[in-house]
Amino acid sequence: RVPLLQAARKKKSLNLLELTEAELEEQFVRGDGPGGQATNKTNNCIVLKHIPSGIVVKCHQTRSAEQNRKLAREILQEKVDLFYKGEASDVFKEKKASEKKKQEKKRRAKENLERKRHLKEMQQLDEK
Repeated sequence: RVPLLQAARKKKSLNLLELTEAELEEQFVRGDGPGGQATNKTNNCIVLKHIPSGIVVKCHQTRSAEQNRKLAREILQEKVDLFYKGEASDVFKEKKASEKKKQEKKRRAKENLERKRHLKEMQQLDEK
């Protein structure tokens, strides 16, 4: 099973719950990680909290505070949708479908490897 809140931020979903600005609490903080002075002196990391559910998102993916604000809202919207809709959420369904696709690809690769191994064994037997 996929933990619900980890399934967010995979693809754009059209059927998400809408967020209002009154429900959000926004903070600009200093980011962390690599980047040195550019990271340590600028407040371009966004911490966004959805007050009714208590979900908090921290976004520091770009150097631009405006882009980070937009990305944080998208991520938060998906997480809130997952929180309220659960397994009925489009985000959850997309995540589940992509995992199924990944498992199928892995299974086919394993089968191909087994076929190649079998073919190699047959060729070695023919040479003897």
